[in-house]
Amino acid sequence: MAGHNKWSKVKHIKARVDAIKGRVFSKCAHEIALAARAGGGDPLLNARLRTAIDNAKAVSTPRYNIERAIKKGTGELGGAMIQEITYEGYGPSGIAFLIEIATDNLNRAAADIRSIFTKNHGSVATPGSVAYQFDRKGEIALSVDSVSTDVILEVAILAGADDVLSDEEVHLVYTQPTSLATIAADLRQQGFVVHSEKFVSIPQLPVEVNELTIAKQVLKLHDSLDGYEDTLNVFTNFEVADELVELLD
Repeated sequence: MAGHNKWSKVKHIKARVDAIKGRVFSKCAHEIALAARAGGGDPLLNARLRTAIDNAKAVSTPRYNIERAIKKGTGELGGAMIQEITYEGYGPSGIAFLIEIATDNLNRAAADIRSIFTKNHGSVATPGSVAYQFDRKGEIALSVDSVSTDVILEVAILAGADDVLSDEEVHLVYTQPTSLATIAADLRQQGFVVHSEKFVSIPQLPVEVNELTIAKQVLKLHDSLDGYEDTLNVFTNFEVADELVELLD
């Protein structure tokens, strides 16, 4: 989990831009549709859907978007069913990427992802050749304004969490994948406001990028993959060197 503070500043800047561009709404809609397809359209009976809706509301996703995404997932709107798939690849200097996609056209998505890598000094990898470099975890996000670092660290660890990482904007509670829902529910029951809960892939050995040109290329590839219309999540193993962060802002 090293490198959170270095990369988090860049991610927070990106998050604000993404919100303006509407990418966040699109990703939330995809997750809601997938959850509804897997477990039905009633959030009271579908924990994954309930979480997806909560995450969407946390970023002010319009109600219409949420309702439409549920109907799309349950098949009420017709059309091809959305499917989940993870692509693996390498960027400049061998930086590893995992891209989680939700799409109704696997052939189109595969071609588009391959094109994005090719245009950004990267290449698609064979399944399994990148994923082993990451650990699957549950991640729960809470605002630093709602609870102090010492308090959330103690409470989260007692609840069974593996670790807590904090910066100036957010506390991130990491769990085993099978414990995510239970620990998030425990935190809510204790009165903590959970902004999101999701599964993430954490690089085992982060790679620090020290060259500005490479850093720009890697970030451009990340942005292109993250900005693709069917992308849910992009995970990578690079860190930006401290001396480059200000230049990249």
